[in-house]
This record gives sequence, C-alpha cells and structure tokens, in this order.
Amino acid sequence: MSLNENDKKIIIELVKAGEKLPKELIYKLFSDEEDVFLFWNGRKEEVTNVALPFHSIEHIDEPRKESVKSGDNFSMFETDFRGRQIKGWTNKLIWGDNKLILSSLVNGPLRQDIEKEGGLKLIYIDPPFAVGADFGFDIQIGEETAEKKQSIIEEIAYRDTWGKGISSYLSMMYERLKLMHSLLASDGSIYIHIDWRVSYYLRFICDDIFGKDNFLNEIAWTYFAFKRKTAKKFPQKHDTIISYRKDANNFTFSTQFKPHKAEYIEKKWKKDNDGRFYRDDVNPTKGGTRIIYLDEIEGDIVDSVWDDIPPVNPVADEKVDYATQKPEALLERIIRASSKDGDLVADFFCGSGTTAAIAEKLGRKWITTDLGRFSVHTARKRLIGVQRELQASGKDFRAFELLNLGKYERQFFMDDLTNGKRKAKEDLYVDLILEAYKAKRIDGHTTLHGSKAGRFVNVGPLDVPVTQSRLMDIFEECRQKLYTQVDVLGFEFEMGLTPQFIQELKEKGVTITLKYIPKDVFDKRAVEKGQVKFFDVAYLDAKIHRKGKNIQIELTDFVTHYSQDDVEEIQNSMRKGSKVIIEDGQILKLEKTELGILTKTILTENWYDWIDYWAIDFDYLSKKEIIKITDAEGTVEEKWTGNYLFENEWQSFRTKKTPNLEFTSIPHQYEKPGKYKVMVKVVDILGIDTSKIIEINI
Repeated sequence: MSLNENDKKIIIELVKAGEKLPKELIYKLFSDEEDVFLFWNGRKEEVTNVALPFHSIEHIDEPRKESVKSGDNFSMFETDFRGRQIKGWTNKLIWGDNKLILSSLVNGPLRQDIEKEGGLKLIYIDPPFAVGADFGFDIQIGEETAEKKQSIIEEIAYRDTWGKGISSYLSMMYERLKLMHSLLASDGSIYIHIDWRVSYYLRFICDDIFGKDNFLNEIAWTYFAFKRKTAKKFPQKHDTIISYRKDANNFTFSTQFKPHKAEYIEKKWKKDNDGRFYRDDVNPTKGGTRIIYLDEIEGDIVDSVWDDIPPVNPVADEKVDYATQKPEALLERIIRASSKDGDLVADFFCGSGTTAAIAEKLGRKWITTDLGRFSVHTARKRLIGVQRELQASGKDFRAFELLNLGKYERQFFMDDLTNGKRKAKEDLYVDLILEAYKAKRIDGHTTLHGSKAGRFVNVGPLDVPVTQSRLMDIFEECRQKLYTQVDVLGFEFEMGLTPQFIQELKEKGVTITLKYIPKDVFDKRAVEKGQVKFFDVAYLDAKIHRKGKNIQIELTDFVTHYSQDDVEEIQNSMRKGSKVIIEDGQILKLEKTELGILTKTILTENWYDWIDYWAIDFDYLSKKEIIKITDAEGTVEEKWTGNYLFENEWQSFRTKKTPNLEFTSIPHQYEKPGKYKVMVKVVDILGIDTSKIIEINI
C-alpha cells in the first residue's frame, strides 16, 4: 500500500463524513492488488446467487402434422411428416431477466442437466451496445406500419444498463459475464459481439474474468455499408467479436475455410485440359515439385478479418424483421469453429434466435434467453420453422420448451422488498399494485382493496391465478353493497373465465373488468413516474367440428382492448402528416392536413388482423407441469405445480414468406373415447398470449 500518513488521515476523515474518496487515493489504496486495477463506480465482486425454479409455458415436440387435401374439407388422409425427434435433452427458450436466469442455471437443479450434457461448450452473446438502444418494434398491418413501443420492463433494463453511463453498463455486463464463466464448461469458449463504443471496456472486463492468457481473438467483422462522407474521421464499417477460452490447455477449435477469391485463382492457378485448376508446389520431403489441384484442398483459411459475410439482406429468406438480426453465416462460422456435433451452446441475449436456429441445423443442443416478449415470440416462430424444415427433409431435430421464472420471479421481487416478512409482503404487495394502478386504498371490505374513478379495485394474488370462485366472492360483496363496477387485477387468470361468464355477472348488476398486472410494477421508478400500463384481458373464440373420434378446431374470434397511446394528446401535438397508433384494441391511422383537418382510419378492420400465431394442444390434461426444486440440504425434488404442460401439437403463424394464417386445423384423431380438454392459444401481433380451454366428449 503506497499511502502515507497524511493520505490515511484524509481517507479516515472522508469516510467518517460519508464523503467520496478521490480517485487518486482509491488507486493508492489498491496499488498492491495488481499492476493494473480495473475499477469503476458501482463495481461489486459478489454476483446474484438466487436459484428460482423454471416454469414450462409451452413444449414443442413436433412442429405439426399435415394432411393431404381431398375433395372433402374434412379429409382423413393424414400424412405423417414427422421428423425424427431426438430423445434426451430438450432445448430451452427462456423468457426473462438473464441475470436471474443465469443465476438459476448456475445454482439450481438445471445445472445438473447441463453438466450431464458435458456443460456449455460455447456461448455467443450480442449484448446491447448502443446507448440509444430501443426495444420497440414495428408491426405490419397491410401496407401500414405501427410502432410498438418498448414495455416498461424493457425500458427499466435500458435505464439499468445506461442510467449512469458506461459504469452501469460495465456493472450489468460484469455480473452476467461472471455467471457465464461459472456456467461455461472447462473446455468451453465465449464469443462476445460488440462495437467501437464498448469494445475496449469489455476486453478489460474479460481479461479480469477469464484471464488475459485465455484471450483467443479479436475478430473484425467488416460488412458492406453505404459510405457517407464524414468530416473528422473515416466511416465506421465493422463490428468486433472478441473470444476467450476457459482453459488455455483444453478447448475446442476447428480451423474454418472459405472459397478462394476468383482473382486469386486466376493469378496463382493454371487450368489443365480437363478444366481443373492446378499449380506446381514444392515437395519438401522428396525435393522437386508436385502438382496439387484446387478442388483437393479445403480452401482459404479464415483469419481474424471476416469480410466475406454480408449483413442480412432485406429480401433474404432468413430475414425475420428484427432490428438487430445477425446473418446466419456469421453464427454458422462461430458454432462450427468452437463446438462439435451434439455439444450444448447458449446465447443469453437471444434477439431473433439466430444462434439457436443455426445450432439446431448443425446438430447442436441449445439454450437461449431474452428479456423481450416480442424477441422470444419471434424466436419461437423461427425455431418451429427450423423444425419444419428439418422434418420435411427427414433430418433429426430436438424438441424445445418455452420457459420462464413465472410466479417465483414475482416472489423474489417481493421478498427482496420486504426481507421475506409475510404480513408486510401481503400489505406492501397490495399497496404497490394500487399505486401503480393509480387507485386509492380503501378499508372495511372483504374482497375489495381500492377505488379509482368511481370503480372499485380487487388486487389478485401474487402466486396463483384469479379464479371463478374469487370473482363470485367479489360479485357477492358488490351486490350486497350496491356497487356496480369493479376492476380485477391479476398476473394470471383461470382458463374458465369466459366472456359469457363475465356477461352473466354484468346482467346480474355488476360489471367486472379483468386487467393484467405487468411485471413493470416491481420497478419503483416506473410506478412513481406513472408509466405502468395495465391492459384488459383479451378473449378468443373457437369452434369444434366433429366426425366420430376426429375433431378440427376453427378459430372464430379474438377481442382485445390493448392501448399504448393517448389519442387526444397525439391529435393535439400532430402537425400535418400521418401517424399509426394503438388505442382500445384498434390500430388507427391518424392523418392531418395542412388545414388541420384530422381523419381516423381503422387498420384492424377484422379480428384476425390482430393474430400473429395460434396453436393447439388436443389433450391439455395429458402431461403435468413438473418443476425441480433444491431444498436446504441441496437435495433436488420434483414437484407438480398444479398446472399442465401445453404441448404444441398444431400451429399456424405469419412469416415474411407466408403472411396469411390458416384458421382451421387438420383433423385430430383420439385413440380412446372419453372426456378431453383442448387448449387453444393465440399470440397477438404484440406478442401477448391468450388461451382458452374447450371440453369435448369423444
């Protein structure tokens, strides 16, 4: 330590006064640690060690069955186009905060499953590196485009990442990279895709976590871009990919090759009478020369400058209209170089799902995660598309499941706020939701917690769905007290809460409106700024067509009241021109002329304009949802959640190539007579799920 007596006195006085230490004293204080000490405001050595169970939202074993059309619309000539779904490991698409996901993978029972597969051999991540990053996306409605603003939970992630500038970004990345390092197999590697804004910072961080001796490459991915004249520097035209291994003496790497350039072939190679390119080469063992043929060598060795992979072409088949989508060829090169067939690879900033899609095509197992609901939905469609592609060609593929941390994540947030005190947690939880909903707390009621603008408010439970019996209790109290309107807020709602049931209560004198509580309520800043948006529960309707033991499901209606815009405010602020907005379950185009005349055009003229994807589980009660929980002694036990697993047996969704949906499934045949529950799931163009259960007797 290079502190003199005066330095020590100054530090003691500053600490007593609660003042900040000057940087020069901090550096002196830690001068004996190492020659270069990596420090930034907010750096913490400890990482999150929570282990939350994962909920399985959806399981996709086979992409879907197909049927051969006949003259009869109810064709029984079903063709089995099933691929060969590989048993064992099920791939994971996980929605949520990757810090909690990584911590739960590192410390929870799923770690054992990962270790059984040999551990994570390769991690590729493309974390946000633009300070102005936005999680919004565009929705295409016919010829018009509506902007879907980022959710508050995504805005929170953005603020946490960039709120204090580079220091908060480093804190975010440091903790996650330490968790990734812990999860990486001993012979694994990591590739981090970054740009000029943060490349040198992350090199320092990775040297600190992985060790500078484990640095592999700094790859320059150069790509075509229209060059604009800049006054003070050369135009920026490349991203950086840095790679590290976990162990310098044991890691996977395979040299990659690319075709030789035409000018090189013409200059260095001759053509024989058969049209084959050849050249004379020195034979070092026998002396003299030998003839080698171009088609007998592997190609040009790929070095650290990748100038042969262009960005995703706007009209390419792989394009999924996701802003940060990376080309498949880029991920194919990385996955081929640093993993082998059957290895487990991961991407914890999933985006549009490119890593998982290429891993599946190359016979690797995968885990991929993202915070954004739309990102996860985009990846789900893309990965089902890969399954279909492999299935059609008779190739092997794996099932994948869509997971999240569900109620356990909510419990974690509340425990963190209240130090686990149950009574305090219950009271604080209700107060928190009411504040976010801008409602006032009321006393003297059994089922009602607050009021807002003449309507009463019930706050649904933290851990379980709002049930029909709960609504009946609310109805009875409202009827006795002559209340006519109540909003019921919940994270989840029981499947039996149909529009018909809500209408029956309305006809009896009480109008009940069901609204989803967004995860955003757990961010104090979002609540204080009034940014939390609750939206009405959507409803779908479906019809069953029966013929003996066979049924078809027809999707017949979808109703939503989703809003993200204040129409009046936008109208007042508009000058001439047009704007597409979302208000009360409609997508509207507002147009204002130079004379101030405003017109509104509804773009979602039909209910199906809202639907992006729908899927069916023909026997919803056939498989229980089992989660793994580690007890205090470290023993892993399996527990039924009380829910069932949605097994995605048939689905139809929009893609760039096929924008139209099918609204009737192919026939499904039941092997045995009995009572069955069919679940129909719709994902709308905003990425929000709505489900319905239909009971049938066979």
